[in-house]
Amino acid sequence: MASRKLAVILLAAGMGTRMKSALPKVMHPIAGRPMIHHLMDTVSGLDPDHVVVVVGPEMERITASVAPTPTVVQVERLGTGHAVAQARAALADFDGDVLVLYGDTPLITRATLERLLAERRGPRDPAVVVLGFRPDDPGQYGRLVVGAEGLKAIVEYREATDDQRKIPLCNSGVLAIDGKRLWSLIERIDNKNAKGEYYLTDVVALARADGACCAHVEGSPMELLGVNSRLEQAVAEDVVQRQLRDRAMEAGATLVAPETVCFSWDTKLGQDVTVWPHVVFGPGVTIGDNVEIKGFCHFEGCTVEDGAILGPFARLRPGAEIGEAAHIGNFVEVKKAVVETGAKINHLAYVGDARVGAGANVGAGTITCNYDGFNKSFTDIGKGAFIGSNTALVAPVTIGDGAVIGAGSVITKEVSPGSLAVARGSQMELKGWADRFRAQHHKTEG
Repeated sequence: MASRKLAVILLAAGMGTRMKSALPKVMHPIAGRPMIHHLMDTVSGLDPDHVVVVVGPEMERITASVAPTPTVVQVERLGTGHAVAQARAALADFDGDVLVLYGDTPLITRATLERLLAERRGPRDPAVVVLGFRPDDPGQYGRLVVGAEGLKAIVEYREATDDQRKIPLCNSGVLAIDGKRLWSLIERIDNKNAKGEYYLTDVVALARADGACCAHVEGSPMELLGVNSRLEQAVAEDVVQRQLRDRAMEAGATLVAPETVCFSWDTKLGQDVTVWPHVVFGPGVTIGDNVEIKGFCHFEGCTVEDGAILGPFARLRPGAEIGEAAHIGNFVEVKKAVVETGAKINHLAYVGDARVGAGANVGAGTITCNYDGFNKSFTDIGKGAFIGSNTALVAPVTIGDGAVIGAGSVITKEVSPGSLAVARGSQMELKGWADRFRAQHHKTEG
């Protein structure tokens, strides 16, 4: 076909009442990002000329989230045909192919959409191509009635006969329409049906009445899963997590217990990374090569360079930058801090708003006191410095290169390079005091 132009109408006006949430349904996350963004990412791979998102009233959160993609508002929710009609002004005189997708169907693949468009652009020039699927339980899905001439009709479950309800081929709602014929078809949809709504599926019967042919292609039931409840959201999350785990292992990472590792949609793992059980990757994590991540770690918004060792029970918060061959150990939290090459923070420490110089060692129980109740301040720990256990570094403060801080110190002033700083009370001893104390108490008890 001569035309290869493409527009996408993405329907996202549903209230999502079964989610039981103040958050619009399509904004609920799958693998760390709103489900509608998964679909928009898939759509972007088709290089469309136009994308229009149809939202409902008071859904500004969706509008803000998808910007700069334009949105139109379906003020009254009168059915899918009515929803598509709201995009007419935004598409103006567009005459290419039009895909209609649903924001609560985040798992559909680009390959399936490409097959749908290939059929639409094929030699038969079908006016409408519908995406069908064969679920294990067809339930109350609409049915596709197919004959030798192609797709004959879409029958909604409520209007279907008993024989039609036995058809295993179901309607996903996703379709591709010839843009030159779209608005003529939409204008003629009526609401004379059991629900009193304007069904988009009626375009098939209308196109056939015009003498045009219609067609269908099939997708897998899993990729056409609609997310309408928290249970279905959990199913979709499981599908995406399995895909992300497989992708990580195919790219050269070892997941010791894959089913226990949770990824975000944008997690990046290098080659020869080993991830032990029960690790969670939030959004914005990049891990270099040859990194070992021990169990029960939680990372988000951070980068880790080659050869680092992390965990177990380490937490990296946004802004953490872990250098090459650095060690971040058990129950260590790092936030908005640079830990340079070979530095070690191995036990029970908090490092926030800080730099830990190359080769420095931060002892167990050390914290950077970065917040005074109003402001965050910076701690700078120099190259090769040694911070003794149970030290409090009260920011803003600088520890010079090679300096040593005695255990149990509270450091409030700059420590010059190569110096020893100790800030704690003097030790005192009263000989025999403990024996006398016990004897006195034993006498009292007697």
